[in-house]
Amino acid sequence: MKDLNDALRAVDARMMDAVASDVTVLQEASWHIISAGGKRVRPRVLFYAYEAAGGVDLEDAISIAAAIELVHTATLVHDDINDHGSMRRGRVTINEKWGRTFALLTGDFMFAKVYELMGPYGDLNITLAEATTALVEGETLQAAAAKDNSLNREVYQEIVAKKTASLFRGAAMLGAQLAGAEQHIVDTLGEYGFYVGLIFQIVDDLLDLTGDPRLMGKAAHVDEAQGKGVAAAVRRPGPNGAREETQVALAAVAVAEADDPFLPMKRRLIAGGAVEEGRQMAEALAVQAHAALDRLPQSEAVDHLRDIIAMVKERDH
Repeated sequence: MKDLNDALRAVDARMMDAVASDVTVLQEASWHIISAGGKRVRPRVLFYAYEAAGGVDLEDAISIAAAIELVHTATLVHDDINDHGSMRRGRVTINEKWGRTFALLTGDFMFAKVYELMGPYGDLNITLAEATTALVEGETLQAAAAKDNSLNREVYQEIVAKKTASLFRGAAMLGAQLAGAEQHIVDTLGEYGFYVGLIFQIVDDLLDLTGDPRLMGKAAHVDEAQGKGVAAAVRRPGPNGAREETQVALAAVAVAEADDPFLPMKRRLIAGGAVEEGRQMAEALAVQAHAALDRLPQSEAVDHLRDIIAMVKERDH
């Protein structure tokens, strides 16, 4: 296989093949969300970790990368049920188009198909099982914190570590394990993936607070309305003197306030420093991710892993 783009196209094809079914609604609903695309960040992490650990042919990693992305995609289907989401990746959600029951079953179906993809890989299934278990624990902690209105910085950090960073960590470790790397390389790449996952979720939460829905392809402000995300975790009274950046952001959101009932809350959170604090958290984690990569033999693949840090930290949708 020539390059990453070829590998990513192969991942999409492998996922589409994996969810083929005689039960039409399961196949159509699965294809609906898979074909909507996405950044495929987790497969990117897996492929580059595989190469950084000495792997040669990306073709060997296609099924595992597809399994990782299928886990992520299944969680999105279930998230949209929990959040009553109507848009995902620029399309109506499965929940909106087929209803809650079929959305739930489609998510379950995709999770089950992960077993088929991972069947040939022996102990690598342990790594994926640990990651997916943590993911569900994190989602459960988030739902409980939102219900009890008990989300604070400490709880938020535990939620993000489990529900998002665990799968990034698992992707990096699986790439290294598939390449036959020594344990210290596997652990170092897992540490890198963990930090990247934390950055990814923090930025995602900031985009929920400040993002333009036309860029995001889904409804913004859902997390804040439901008591989730970095904004809810760092909510506090605003300072007396807002910084220039804050004033610009407030002016931008004021224009559309009549059309968005969450914008008054959004204004208070921006003035209170939630956005600035989240950005500082992401910057600090990026430093730690780079430090983990410093401990690896330097290579083009490691350079690409560094590029991913910038990509997830600086994305705007």
